[in-house]
Amino acid sequence: MSWTLTAADLPDLARGATLLGTGGGGDPYIGQMLVARVLQDRGLQGISILDPDDLADDMFVIPTAQMGAPTVMIEKIPAGTEPTLALRTLEAHLGRRADATMPIECGGINSMIPLIVAAETGLPVVDADGMGRAFPELSMETFAVYGVHGSPLALAGERGETVVIDTGDDDRQMEWLARGVTIRLGGVGHIAEYAMSGADVKRTAVPRTLSMALALGRAIREAREEHRSPFEAIARTLSTTLYPEVRELFAGKVTDVERRTTEGFAKGRATISSLDGSGSGAALEIRFQNENLTAHRDGRLVAIVPDLICVTDIESGEPITTEGLRYGQRVRVLGISTPEMMRTPAALAAFGPRAFGLSEEFIPVETSQALV
Repeated sequence: MSWTLTAADLPDLARGATLLGTGGGGDPYIGQMLVARVLQDRGLQGISILDPDDLADDMFVIPTAQMGAPTVMIEKIPAGTEPTLALRTLEAHLGRRADATMPIECGGINSMIPLIVAAETGLPVVDADGMGRAFPELSMETFAVYGVHGSPLALAGERGETVVIDTGDDDRQMEWLARGVTIRLGGVGHIAEYAMSGADVKRTAVPRTLSMALALGRAIREAREEHRSPFEAIARTLSTTLYPEVRELFAGKVTDVERRTTEGFAKGRATISSLDGSGSGAALEIRFQNENLTAHRDGRLVAIVPDLICVTDIESGEPITTEGLRYGQRVRVLGISTPEMMRTPAALAAFGPRAFGLSEEFIPVETSQALV
């Protein structure tokens, strides 16, 4: 069933999307403020969100997003007009207007970018995306895994620059070229890509991730207000979704963060140590490329991409992005299972461990030695 997203929903949506973003997807607060500003400036009461099952097969959907290193986005705040410019540029190139837009991922700011476009254009937003979380590369999409390619892609910069990249069905080459343009635009660009039909959306997208992110964010907030465990609320909310398995991987203090911005990504690692030196493990190491990729507890793998590795405040359950990690933070790390459509051999080839150059094999978080 389709529904209306209001300005009052934005904080909960941002919180839930940040959790699903596994540390990446860009700063959620910036995106939240940009959407709120457009709604206020245009006097809008809300944005129409379409359930994927309600799409006509011949509808034309163009996803919109931001790309670049999350660390850059903190200091290089977008004007807010870039994603709509990217959409219009791709429409002009294709000679067809979009009937709706959609996220390419459900993490952080990229849960918000299509909402900005919707508020500016009047288009509805489809309640689905192509990652079911956040990934660092444009080719890492369920769209591509199941037969929809990202090219042609339109990219827009903050000064009105536009570029159209057409690499046919080579999504890796599209990512490589778009990444290079983004670096030369200062590390952040806005894109429109993976144009597809309503039938393609229903076949290739991870469904209802916006509504799930909203439910997650609301559950965390309400649990805190009612002095209940936000972690029990997270597990309960996800239990009836495509992400049913939640495991605690570790709880402790951030004792080291190594982070660098290189090749258009934020890469590094974080070490989390036991608060008292006791318990099931002395330390957890997380490695990330924009998003958290692996979690090793005392040298043993307990979670790995594409399953979600989520760092949260140890008490409030508030999710923490990779660029937000700081020494001394008390955190709890959760492992969350991804949908089965993201665990097929074809999906793992696109965004599993080997796609990131990792030597480890994929181990479902529910079968690893994560804490129950």
